[in-house]
Amino acid sequence: MCNLYSITKNQDAIRKLFGVVRDLTGNLQPMPGVFPDYMAPIIRNGPDGRELTLARWGMPSSQAALMAAAKKRAQKLEAKGKVVDFKELLRMEPDSGTTNIRNVQSKHWKRWLGVEHRCILPFSSFSEFNKEAGGDIWFAFDESRPLAAFAGLWTTWTSVRKIREGETTNDLFGFLTTDPNAEVREIHPKAMPVILTTPQEIEVWMNAPADEALSHQRPLPDGTLKIVAKGVKKDDAPTLPLR
Repeated sequence: MCNLYSITKNQDAIRKLFGVVRDLTGNLQPMPGVFPDYMAPIIRNGPDGRELTLARWGMPSSQAALMAAAKKRAQKLEAKGKVVDFKELLRMEPDSGTTNIRNVQSKHWKRWLGVEHRCILPFSSFSEFNKEAGGDIWFAFDESRPLAAFAGLWTTWTSVRKIREGETTNDLFGFLTTDPNAEVREIHPKAMPVILTTPQEIEVWMNAPADEALSHQRPLPDGTLKIVAKGVKKDDAPTLPLR
């Protein structure tokens, strides 16, 4: 599961590479470490073309997952002798979000597969954690960390992200995952992000019918990625040897 990535290229580079016609982000600073539940830039379809905006990382979790969490919390409260209003407990169950999306055929995700909910997520590098390999292992196309894009989904959702915040309405996003290619498999054998590598792939993901767009939910060719840093939580510059 990829729960950490970086965006170290500047705002103008993002706008130019991805054909942004409207920028809603204000003064967007480089982000050498993007973590779950952080605000981060996404590019989505707007009324006049692609727009760059900020959203919170973590799509809504499934009702089944929230139900299970609420039941567990209710049991703990009842064990302490407290009276539980389960309907209200479920409504207020904290949901920090689902960062990675794999099974796009599930009913939970199908509602967001239309072009109005598709987005791309600019990134420079991404990390997969492997304790034996040195901790956070950062992947990019090369040491210069050129801009690239994850294939993502977004929505506007009202929920409780954190108990102290209460119920809030947020733009949320997550990105698709798929089987890992050879380089990622050595570190994380279960999955890698879906990465779009050409303007044509991005155009299909953003505008084509769902079946055609989802044909891009596949690993990159072997040999495409390189390990560019190890053991650091932010990829602004490697601090440990790569060997």
